[in-house]
Amino acid sequence: MAGKKLTVVISQSQSKNPQYRDLEETLAARLMMDGSVEVAVVPHLYDMHADHTGLIFLRGVPGDLVVLSWLYPRPTRWILHRQGISGLEGQTLLEEEVDEDDEELEEEPSPDRGIGLGKVAQRKVYCIDMRVSNSVDDYFNEIKRIASEKSVQTVDLMSWIQGSPKPEQLERYLRTPESATGNNGTNGEQKAAAATEPEPTKRRWYPVIDYERCTNCLECIDFCLFGVYGVNDGDFIHVETQDNCKKGCPACSRVCPENAIIFPGHKTPAIAGAPGEVAGFKIDLSKLFGSENSIDIAVRERDRELVADGRDAVGTAVGLRKRQEHRSDQPRDHLDDLIDSLDDMPL
Repeated sequence: MAGKKLTVVISQSQSKNPQYRDLEETLAARLMMDGSVEVAVVPHLYDMHADHTGLIFLRGVPGDLVVLSWLYPRPTRWILHRQGISGLEGQTLLEEEVDEDDEELEEEPSPDRGIGLGKVAQRKVYCIDMRVSNSVDDYFNEIKRIASEKSVQTVDLMSWIQGSPKPEQLERYLRTPESATGNNGTNGEQKAAAATEPEPTKRRWYPVIDYERCTNCLECIDFCLFGVYGVNDGDFIHVETQDNCKKGCPACSRVCPENAIIFPGHKTPAIAGAPGEVAGFKIDLSKLFGSENSIDIAVRERDRELVADGRDAVGTAVGLRKRQEHRSDQPRDHLDDLIDSLDDMPL
């Protein structure tokens, strides 16, 4: 039966922290009782394999989509894109507060020289970080604001599902939090009681590519010696064998000249995809003061993983050859001017 409702998906935290679960379940219950949006709960986006029923569902949502996850919005968007769930970037007012000193960075747009999204669905995808607030009201009010501005054509849930999922897969997916009640109260409780455990996932670690920054320079495939990257039929870089990636190693992200490689679970915000952390150019103070720079760290991280695999460390002898080959063909930028001015300073 057709209707006009926004679809809201809550992606669960990897953590079993009861506060996180309570926030997820309370928000889901409140949205269900309100009845103005469609609500679904799925495991952590980053951990679901390509054929997981949660992703099968997400690929079939035809209208505007709100995804709440425990990640920065940028990696959430590109994880979805990697799984064939595309759309134009929806703007949300619920964002992490920043210090006044950081406002200039926060407002800086992504570079325009990347490959881009390619063909995307003509709908909006809103990505909201569930770490920005502990208040259910904040998320509920923002979702209501988005829903009030959108008129989204939806269809019966079964027609959203693409492919041929097995009945037991659908049963595992079509679940509500135990504390949630549906739009009709008792009916929602019966659905929750009838649901089985969700399809299991395991924690994963792999790079996510931001194609609005990626220029297809292929430096990551040269640097990574573990077979993670490949080139698709369009000759574009992509993550080919994600499970080959070494857990905890973000080395390829450090050598990417456009900061287009994200590791959503990394403790460093810039590597995890934080907004405003990456500018069109970046002044590397380590070059000025002689400390260890990002390339040195990346080489050390890669060597550590090579040795752990029983292979020989290669240092800077492998995978860095291309980094300066094209520099002479590029126009001068602010960093070039800064370095030249420093060179001209009397010591």
